[in-house]
Amino acid sequence: MDLDAIMRKSVEAALRNFNTIRTGRANPSLLDKISVEYYGAETPLKSLASLSTPDSQTIQIQPFDTGAVALIEKAIAMSDLGLTCNNDGRLIRINIPPLTEDRRKELCKIAAKYAEEGKVALRNNRRDGIDRIKKQEKDGELSEDQSRDEQEKVQKLTDRFIAELEKHLAEKEAEILKV
Repeated sequence: MDLDAIMRKSVEAALRNFNTIRTGRANPSLLDKISVEYYGAETPLKSLASLSTPDSQTIQIQPFDTGAVALIEKAIAMSDLGLTCNNDGRLIRINIPPLTEDRRKELCKIAAKYAEEGKVALRNNRRDGIDRIKKQEKDGELSEDQSRDEQEKVQKLTDRFIAELEKHLAEKEAEILKV
């Protein structure tokens, strides 16, 4: 089992969560977590419509089925994004208002929470890796010195990925706070 690849996936999951956090600019990835009840099934918004940004303050949603316009509008209104929709029967436009200082601080806290979830996942990966090494030592596959060296490698790998996550968090916070 490749611990590096597993930890990379944990960081990528945290980055996907970061992309769902709103900054001052319109970005279709804000709507990534939105799913719409469509014919009785929860369907991701991306599967029901094409998303675009005609300008820096607007997200445009063009449903493949115009009958889904009201359902999509309802799903966006029910989400925690705090966005309002305008529709003309076939297109939905969402104007992204400028963020207030309080909302920016709130979004930074959400980003920090996502980063902490990523760190917890990395620490769980580290624990699993060290447990596997200890089991190999117990089974006689590794000597005590080899086991200690492997555990140090796992710790260094974990530290590297946590530092990478911290860097991404700092970038996201700077992006959020930029007026």
